[in-house]
Amino acid sequence: MDTLFSILHVVGAVFIVGPMAILPMTAMRAVRAGNGAQVAVLAKSTTIFSWLSLIVFLLGFGVMGMADEKYGLSFTTPWILWSIILYVVAFALTLFVVVPSMKKAAEALGASDGAEASKAGYPAIAAGSGIASLLLVVVVVLMVWKP
Repeated sequence: MDTLFSILHVVGAVFIVGPMAILPMTAMRAVRAGNGAQVAVLAKSTTIFSWLSLIVFLLGFGVMGMADEKYGLSFTTPWILWSIILYVVAFALTLFVVVPSMKKAAEALGASDGAEASKAGYPAIAAGSGIASLLLVVVVVLMVWKP
């Protein structure tokens, strides 16, 4: 059963957390192109994948709970604790900074056709998604390295 949880955790990380990190970058391209409808769809998709990433998060606890006692894993194991903290920050940053910025950009692009509209929300999307992606990469490194 622990193997099944490990597989589900890794597959979920690839197919759920991956799009959560990549979709905002696609939205930046759509903002530059002035495609507000596409930005709106990507904002909704990012929101869905962000909430679905909680499944991966919970599966991680299942994997930790089924680990052999010889590893001594708990919530206070430093690499697990840092992974939890970094994931929560990336999750919050995506939901509370990136997605609202994407929605703002979509509205601005829908309201006008000017060059100013294409800049609406772009810096926040770029910074927020870049930081969130970096944090998620650090989580992957911690999961593999297990210092």
